[in-house]
Amino acid sequence: MAKTYLDIVKYMVEAKFSISGMVDKPDIIGAVFGQTEGLLGDDLDLRELQKSGKIGRIEIDFQQSNNKSFGKLFLPASLDRIETCILAAAVESVDRVGPYEAQFSIEKVEDTRSEKRRKILTRAKDLVKLLLNTEIPDSRELSEMVQSEVRTSEIVSYGPENLPAGPEVGKSPELIVVEGRADVLNLLRNDVTSVIAVGGAAAVPKTIINLCREKEVTVFLDGDRGGDMILKNISSVTDVDYVARAPDGKEVEDLTRKEIIKAMRTKIPIDQYHPGFKQRQEQRQERERERPQKQQQSEYEAVDKEPAQEREPYSTQAQSQFSQRSNNSNTRNSDRRDKQEFEQNRTKPSIQSQKETSNITSTIEHIESDPIKNTQEPEHQKPALETMVLTEYLTGLDALSGSLRSRLYDSTGNMVKEIPIRDLLSSVQSSQGVHAIVLDGVITQRLVELAVQKGIKAIYGLRANPMPKKHTEILLYTKERGQE
Repeated sequence: MAKTYLDIVKYMVEAKFSISGMVDKPDIIGAVFGQTEGLLGDDLDLRELQKSGKIGRIEIDFQQSNNKSFGKLFLPASLDRIETCILAAAVESVDRVGPYEAQFSIEKVEDTRSEKRRKILTRAKDLVKLLLNTEIPDSRELSEMVQSEVRTSEIVSYGPENLPAGPEVGKSPELIVVEGRADVLNLLRNDVTSVIAVGGAAAVPKTIINLCREKEVTVFLDGDRGGDMILKNISSVTDVDYVARAPDGKEVEDLTRKEIIKAMRTKIPIDQYHPGFKQRQEQRQERERERPQKQQQSEYEAVDKEPAQEREPYSTQAQSQFSQRSNNSNTRNSDRRDKQEFEQNRTKPSIQSQKETSNITSTIEHIESDPIKNTQEPEHQKPALETMVLTEYLTGLDALSGSLRSRLYDSTGNMVKEIPIRDLLSSVQSSQGVHAIVLDGVITQRLVELAVQKGIKAIYGLRANPMPKKHTEILLYTKERGQE
C-alpha cells in the first residue's frame, strides 16, 4: 500500500499538462505510473519509490473546458537533486492519457527546504543578537563587529541644516570636514568622532563656517579633483588650518583604518598645500575686520548730514562731557598734591582716610565720565593692582600656548582652576567668584555672553570672533590685536 505523505520532503516537482479529451484524475495518475514503469530501472520505479516512502502521493489540480483537460501535477520527493530531476524528466515523457494525446512540461523543481533555511537563518540572527546583548563574546571578530555597529549608530544631525556628524563635534577643539555621510560613517567606525560632512551642497553651510572659526580645522579630501573643488569652496568663506588627502583614486569612505591614520599624520598646513588658499583667507579676514569700521563710519556720516537743529542736543552733550573732563583733570591735580601731603603726614590716620576716600572718589568719577576709558578698563582696579594682575594673566596666556587648555582666575590674580577648553563653558557655568578667563583658543560670542552673565570682568585668548553684540562691561584681550 502506497504512503500518502512523506516525513521529509526535499523537493517538489511541478509539471503543467494539457490533454485533448475529457479525463479524470485517476486516468492521469495511472498514465504517469504506467508509462514510466520499467523506464528507469527498479531503483527509480515510481511504484517502488512510493512503497519505500521516497516519493509521496501525486496531486492533480486540473480543469476541463472545450472538450479538453488541463492543469498541474505535483510530485513530492525525498531523493537527492539528481534523482529528483531524472524523475521530473520521466514525467515529462508521458504523451498519452487513455485514448487522448497529452503534453507534460516541467515548470520547476523547488527545494522545499529553502523556506526552512530562511526561518533558521532568521532565528539564528535573533539568537546572536540576544547573545551579544547578554554576554561578552569571546570572538574578537564579533567584538569588532559590535563596536563598529555602535560607532555607526552614533552619527547625529548637527545644526539647522541637519548635517551628518560625529557625537564630539560640538565638544572637541578640533574638527575634521569631509564630503558626505558615507565618509562620516567610515571615520566613526575607526574611532574618529569629531567629524562633519559638507553634505554635497554647492554653497558651504553656515554651520560649518561658524565651527571653522572656533576650532582647529582639517579638511579630509578624496583623492580626486572633486576634493580640490570642496577645499576651494570652504577656504573662500572660512578658516582652514590643515589639509589631509586620501590616496590617488580613492575616496575617504573606502579607506582602511591604517590609511586613515597615515593620511591624518601626513596632513599639511593650508599655506604649504596651496599658498593661494592662505592668501585668500588673509584677505577675507582683513575684509571682515574692515566691515565694522565702515559701518561705524557710515553712521558718523549719517549724523553729519542731519540738520543743525537735530544735532544741537549732541553738541550740547559733547560740551558738557568736555567740561566734566576738565573738572576731572583739576581733580587729578588736586589728588597729586593730596598724595604729597599724605607722605609728609603719614602719622595722621584721619587725614590719610580722607585722602584715600578723595582719591577713590575722583577715580570713579573719572571712569564714569569717560566712556572710552570705561569700555577698556574694569572700574574697580587700581593702577598697581591692575599691573600685577594683568602680568599674571599674560604670563598664564603664554604658559598655555599650544595646550588647548584654559584657566580661571580670581580678582587678586590667583588661579582658581585649569581645565581643557572643551569643558570651559560648563566650568564657568558652575563656578563662583571668577574674575578673569585665560584660554589657548578663540574668544566666542557665546563665551562672552556667559561671562557677562556670571559677572566676569576680563577674557584673554589667542584671537576673537566678530562680535555682533558688544558688551562694554567686559575686557577682551587677544594676542593678535591686544586689548579690544
